[in-house]
Amino acid sequence: MRPPCLAAGDATPTETAAQPRLAYAAPLGDKRDITKWDIFYYVYGILHHPGYRAKFADNLKRELPRIPLAPPLTPDPAPARGEGGKASGFWAFADAGRELARLHLDYEKLEPWDLQWVETAETPLSYRVEKMKLSQDKARLRINDSLALEKIPPEVFQYRLGNRSALEWVIDQYQVSEDKRSGIKSDPNRADDPEYIVRLVGQVVRVSVETVRIVNALPEKFA
Repeated sequence: MRPPCLAAGDATPTETAAQPRLAYAAPLGDKRDITKWDIFYYVYGILHHPGYRAKFADNLKRELPRIPLAPPLTPDPAPARGEGGKASGFWAFADAGRELARLHLDYEKLEPWDLQWVETAETPLSYRVEKMKLSQDKARLRINDSLALEKIPPEVFQYRLGNRSALEWVIDQYQVSEDKRSGIKSDPNRADDPEYIVRLVGQVVRVSVETVRIVNALPEKFA
């Protein structure tokens, strides 16, 4: 698979990729090689910056995003790419974007968040989902009549996909339903992996909490 590259106006991919190299490496004598993958992750990091999303909210609804060059790197006693200290500028966004991409692409490989399982007395444990439901305070999720998951961190609901959180999206999508016109029934439960949905809930909670942590650690200035 070829690495992605930026395209800005009439600039060629090579010319576009050279922009951050000139902006960051030249002024500081930075010997680190900025690859096209680094630029891709930098863009992904910028697109998650709350300030950027708020400032350009209207523009993002009707046109392709314009990616700014973050303030140049400042001399930092920490090792390369911010290891051991808080990075700034390009690498802060590139490293954050790389971590975010790993979370968002490999979420099914993550260890589920350690939620508290509450089983209903005298009811055989089942993982089957018909329709999950959040409690009013959003700290508890009822999986079915036999199982509930508690101690959902409040920051889970700060990570949003459009107008709702990722967890609320899963709750809405992973339910048994039937199309009224065709009578076709949709059942997200997996016979070969009965714990799949319960495990997915824990993984989405982890993705959400980690995403919020990474986003909150981004530099305040993005341009």
